[in-house]
Amino acid sequence: MDFRTDLAVERREILGTQEIDGVVTKQYSAENATVTEIEVNSDAGATAIGKPIGKYITVEVPEFAHSAELLDGRLAAISERLRALLPQEGAILVAGLGNDDITPDALGPKCSQKIFATRHISRELADSLGLYNLRAVCALTPGVLGQTGIETVEILSGVVNQIKPAAVITVDALAARGLSRLGRTIQMCDTGVAPGSGVGNTRAEINQKTLGVPVISVGVPTVVDAVTIACDVFGEEERSGELRQVIDEKYTSMMVTPREIDLVTDRAAKLVALSINCALQPSLSPEDLMELVQ
Repeated sequence: MDFRTDLAVERREILGTQEIDGVVTKQYSAENATVTEIEVNSDAGATAIGKPIGKYITVEVPEFAHSAELLDGRLAAISERLRALLPQEGAILVAGLGNDDITPDALGPKCSQKIFATRHISRELADSLGLYNLRAVCALTPGVLGQTGIETVEILSGVVNQIKPAAVITVDALAARGLSRLGRTIQMCDTGVAPGSGVGNTRAEINQKTLGVPVISVGVPTVVDAVTIACDVFGEEERSGELRQVIDEKYTSMMVTPREIDLVTDRAAKLVALSINCALQPSLSPEDLMELVQ
């Protein structure tokens, strides 16, 4: 069965340990984090793994529900790898995708509120405040189609055409296959994002082809498919007969989230926002950035 997941690392795991042409995987430990880098470099690899050609970086950290710490190894693990995906110069637009009225989908809007926006600050003013070498950054919360009547990619396209950033960073909630990755995993990639794809509500894609500039997507899984939970409890081999019928007919459209999702979303948004701020403003310390963005 094809489980719903937005995570490239889970797509790779589904295929087992076999070598896959066009897919290169590297896993290693960083301080307080485990990093998995997957590079899809051919059409054959993209077809096999079900992901576009590009780079996918997954950082697994202690569960957000059990740890509020920001200034430890996980921050460096995320910000350093995010910085490597971004162009070295030019303005950056950060877009917090999702619906802030739905807690599991509020990661993006919560994150954009904590981005250190600097595009409006003149160099003279920044220097007078001791904020040297600031990179131009702007943040946007475009909402969702049901709120605005406008596709997110249409909103972003208009903004990109006006401000002409060097790249766009999108932040969005994701769906996971494995319960163990819920609320403790950050995925970054340079292929953009298809909002809602993990929960069967796919919207227009947001990527370099649709916006005309590189799109780096950052996400945290906040929901898991109910079928995954059923298979974890009963085992894949038990999915036959009556059980299979119940699962397939009643629960294939159901997504499940942890009861502490408000805490998970809030802490994940803080860590992702601080990581983005650190990646974009390397001349400022994390402590300074936390003071500047309350």
